[in-house]
Amino acid sequence: MPHATAATRSSGHRPRWWTELPLIAVVYGLYSAGRLLVRGDVSTAVDHGLAILDLEKALHLNAEHPLNRLLTANPALGIPADFAYASLHYLVTPAVLIWMFRRRSAAYRAARTWLMTSTLLGLIGFTLMPTCPPRLLDARYGFVDTMAQYSAHGWWGAGASAPRGLSGMTNQYAAMPSLHVGWALWCGVLLWRHGRHPLIRAAGIAYPLITVLVVMGTANHYFLDAVAGAAVMAAGALLTRPVIRMADRVKSRLRAVLAPVPVPVTAKKSTIVSGGCKTSAGERIPGQRTSSADSSGAATGSAAEAASDDAPAAAR
Repeated sequence: MPHATAATRSSGHRPRWWTELPLIAVVYGLYSAGRLLVRGDVSTAVDHGLAILDLEKALHLNAEHPLNRLLTANPALGIPADFAYASLHYLVTPAVLIWMFRRRSAAYRAARTWLMTSTLLGLIGFTLMPTCPPRLLDARYGFVDTMAQYSAHGWWGAGASAPRGLSGMTNQYAAMPSLHVGWALWCGVLLWRHGRHPLIRAAGIAYPLITVLVVMGTANHYFLDAVAGAAVMAAGALLTRPVIRMADRVKSRLRAVLAPVPVPVTAKKSTIVSGGCKTSAGERIPGQRTSSADSSGAATGSAAEAASDDAPAAAR
């Protein structure tokens, strides 16, 4: 995970929830809309799915078939796996994000940027390589859609993990990369790195591993989809610092453009009561103290005036 201290220092303050919520909502909205808009040709998506399956068989990595048969034959495993696939992706990730915001604020900004950057990279993957998941391949390839098989036990329909009647609102050919695995890996790294209790750190290890088994056993992803999801998260981690630096530069430029123009400073008004005006000798402002030197000067002036008045009288 990217180092968070430098990112926090560069931000200057802890992120505020009233700015974080709209930002996360906008990014997720753009991701969801983009995921729907990049639906590729079905035949192309099927070709990509079969190519991945053939590559896995050549590399002896085809773990999807035995896991899918296990969940199909055992409802006690298949139903919880379907619930996990349909819900944990949307529950655990926000919970970890909120936990980071409240308890690990120094690392929150880097964690949030890492998640968002990786999610947008995943959208690029959906665009470049639309892929049919195993559950939508022809039945002769040996996969059973457990979401459809156990749909009576959950809120999802037979078409997808979306709620009944909303399967058309999802892009079912966005299997490569698996962001179920990618987001689970993000959660796992943060729980392991920042969790203090051993159970929290253990959950950080278990959650991504369980997610990998679930996405393959429910026939929603190939193993290589999971590998691609981990690769996308690694790329997002490497790009986190550059993205934060770029965001800081954009913010400073916007602040410079939107900053109010400073008003020229005029000459300061004098705070002296007299306003800088001089008083004549012997005249003072009421209530103003006079120094001893002023008093002696005033007395000397009065004596001189008396002498001048007496001189004409003596002459007379």
